[in-house]
Amino acid sequence: MDLLLRQASLIDGTGAPARPAEVAVSGGRVVAVAAPGELTPAAETEIVDLGGLTLAPGFIDVHTHYDAQILWDGDLTPSSWHGVTSVIMGNCGFGVAPTRPEHRDTIMRILENVEGMSLDALDSGIDWCFETFPEYLAALDARPKRLNVGAFLGHSPLRAFVTGGEERVATPEEIKRMREIVREALDAGALGFSTSRQPAHQGAYGRPVPSRFAEVSEVYELVSVLGELGRGVVQVSIGPGLFVDQFSELATRYNVPVTWTALVARADKPGAALRTVERGAALPGEVYPQIACRPIVMQITMDDPVPLAEIDEWKEVLARPRAERADLYRDQTWRDRARPATLAAWSHRWPKIDVEETGAHHDAVGIPLDRLAAERGTTPFDLMLDLALGDTELTRFRVVLDNDGDAEVGDLLADRRTLLGLSDAGAHASQLCDACYSTHLLGHWVRERGVLSLEDAVWRLTGQPAQAFRVAERGLVQEGFHADLVAFDPATVGTTPVERVRDQPGGADRLVVRSTGIEYVWVNGVATRTAGKDLPDAAPGRLLRARTA
Repeated sequence: MDLLLRQASLIDGTGAPARPAEVAVSGGRVVAVAAPGELTPAAETEIVDLGGLTLAPGFIDVHTHYDAQILWDGDLTPSSWHGVTSVIMGNCGFGVAPTRPEHRDTIMRILENVEGMSLDALDSGIDWCFETFPEYLAALDARPKRLNVGAFLGHSPLRAFVTGGEERVATPEEIKRMREIVREALDAGALGFSTSRQPAHQGAYGRPVPSRFAEVSEVYELVSVLGELGRGVVQVSIGPGLFVDQFSELATRYNVPVTWTALVARADKPGAALRTVERGAALPGEVYPQIACRPIVMQITMDDPVPLAEIDEWKEVLARPRAERADLYRDQTWRDRARPATLAAWSHRWPKIDVEETGAHHDAVGIPLDRLAAERGTTPFDLMLDLALGDTELTRFRVVLDNDGDAEVGDLLADRRTLLGLSDAGAHASQLCDACYSTHLLGHWVRERGVLSLEDAVWRLTGQPAQAFRVAERGLVQEGFHADLVAFDPATVGTTPVERVRDQPGGADRLVVRSTGIEYVWVNGVATRTAGKDLPDAAPGRLLRARTA
């Protein structure tokens, strides 16, 4: 054996109770799991005494947008700081491949407007050493990376590639070509197919993202390829024509797992999320609604007002270059048109919006915008614009979007019919950082709130996503499985306060959160973190490929 882990409290990812154990690793795989003292190391075996730490499978993050970041950050931070050993990219129908050279700017602008990525970072960081999806996967496979990575084929770049970016229904010939590309992608190792019908997904120049121009029948045609091949997962961002009834139909007709986003707890609709779980569970098929374990809180600026994109008047904002958006905010005619819809759509949010960072309005920091507006004799809509226009720096507003009720989120976490996801790691980098969801789950929901047992929480992070997303031979500490492992201290595991750093290509900033209590990490049997410190230049990650059920 290469490695022997001793004095561990093993939680194996199945949901079974923790037990004292030692684990042997050889050739990057677990070769033995035994009671303490049963395994005899060879002279050359590395022995690590874990001193009673909890040893678990490496965490699997099923909902990331690292498609671009991996091209400049092989460490995939901050996910790698939080016990995550495998990430899945290409969610919500987005990605960077397939992309023809003439569409690169459009694809980057889609990621800028929908996923809040810095255009400067994308333009500086993507080397465009690929055009087709198989070429993109080959580039990922060849790159040194700290974590295992898998990717969906996204509907929006696929559609732009085939239709030339035209905003229309696809022809039968184009659908046939898209089906061929889906097949090529799956044969090359894509984990499945993702799409979006979400009305808030306004892409380049404020236009709907390409997948929103597809008829629902087109989605069925493309998913049918997964059924024919007997492998792959479908991921959908919900919208008109695709909801729980259609997910059940897709899952049963093509015998594929379907996962959808996002199931969130909303203060203005108490109990609605759990009712949706019940409605979906009453239907046949393997369908997983994805939930978040953290409040969905964003820092937004008026030069990047992504959460407002579902309101028609704000689509006009996103259609303009960032440098010209302030001109629209000064236009009283536009304000008069945008005010009623914005006040109504965010009526339940204004009490949960305040100034968090500013260069000029320090007296406004932390005061709910609706209360501040009332004191100043204006509306929260106008106040938000006026504060932004009156600051020579970026005024950043803290906006609580959803999942702000601990009780209902706890109920969703305790319901085993839901799937933990929605970290959005790699996206919205300057607006939020939920890549720390795994350590937040273990610290807040297990240790502090007691909503989940430690064993159930580990299953949520490992065994369940491995099964739902067909991640082969990972997600369990079991003989023959890849040795993706994390050792953590249940008494201290958690998150640090959020920080803003400037470490992205083009000088772009982002928010990061670091971990506490994550002491050791191994990926494919290779140590990437020891005694709470990341090991430099560790790159044992591999490309994850789809498997059959």
